[in-house]
Amino acid sequence: MSMASPQIFSSPNFNCASFRSSFASSRPFTLSSTSSSASPSPRLLRSLKNSAVKASRNRVEIVYDPEERLNKLGDDVDKEAPMSRLSLFSPCKINVFLRITGKREDGYHDLASLFHVISLGDTIKFSLSPSKTKDRLSTNVSGVPLDERNLIIKALNLYRKKTGSTKFFWVHLDKKVPTGAGLGGGSSNAATALWAANQFNGGVASEKELQEWSSEIGSDISFFFSHGAAYCTGRGEVVQDLPPPLPLDLPMVLIKPPEACSTADVYRRFRLDQTSKIDPLLLLENITSNGISQDVCVNDLEPPAFEVLPSLKRLKQRVIAAGRGDYDAVFMSGSGSTIVGIGSPDPPQFIYDDDDYKNVFLSEANFMTREANEWYKEPPSATATTQSSESEQSYQ
Repeated sequence: MSMASPQIFSSPNFNCASFRSSFASSRPFTLSSTSSSASPSPRLLRSLKNSAVKASRNRVEIVYDPEERLNKLGDDVDKEAPMSRLSLFSPCKINVFLRITGKREDGYHDLASLFHVISLGDTIKFSLSPSKTKDRLSTNVSGVPLDERNLIIKALNLYRKKTGSTKFFWVHLDKKVPTGAGLGGGSSNAATALWAANQFNGGVASEKELQEWSSEIGSDISFFFSHGAAYCTGRGEVVQDLPPPLPLDLPMVLIKPPEACSTADVYRRFRLDQTSKIDPLLLLENITSNGISQDVCVNDLEPPAFEVLPSLKRLKQRVIAAGRGDYDAVFMSGSGSTIVGIGSPDPPQFIYDDDDYKNVFLSEANFMTREANEWYKEPPSATATTQSSESEQSYQ
């Protein structure tokens, strides 16, 4: 009995697991007797018997040698099976603490921060483009650049530069993370694009290479190639992967006013002599040992950000006052303008009652990580809302 023709193995719908299972459950071919008015000749019987023995031996050789022959065949099929579409979750992050430790000769600042991925994120859909010269990017919100200014396009260009790949993509960005929020949404999008491009190209680059390359187009991108929690130094590109220091089910609420904080404006107002002097490694040790508290959630960029947006300081103070102990800590993430309340998924009531906050972006979230050799998985129930009928205002 011969195997099926090779064409079936090149089909994109071919399922190797099903293939192995169907063969494993098959029974060897046997010759069954049939009724006939005419008895077959001895020569014909010998021929049929020999054919049955050969078929049985061939089938036994295949069925009972799965680890070598069938698995190798399945692996070859998996390797050559074409990929044409891929949808990935692109989560954002918060800085549980953020210390600025010095000014660098290249004009950047050295930082020391506990970064952690959270469950709020975008969805990015990739498909191979018939074009051999250009990527195409679309999105569901206004105000997001769709050309080479976008970190997704920069990441795809970087991947081709590093690997020599000739693949181009159609990309749709379903945006839920507001921009100018200090949540690293754009950096996450870039990391996700690098991961996707590598999947389409058969994983020719290691995760370590993707992480190292990413620092060429952004400081925070490297972090997303951790497993979700990391102690980051340098410009943010030096990433020390950590076991999750906090419970992944610890709830939080994100509150972002419609006004964005320009990172450049925040750093222009930053004064090194006005920062906290606490050792960031001590902060990390305290969080790992004792969990979240207000005194460990230090962000040296809060004072300059509050100068850029005085209303942001008032928002933080009101959340602390109205929380009445509901939150273990309230702090700004990154360079703003998101205020994070850890310990409860619910915003204070004044967010709903006060007209000054009718346009804020709200989302509950929790900490999350990813498995080795896999990208982040979208949580089953992540909610993000805005206190406005014109939700696009939150993304401007």
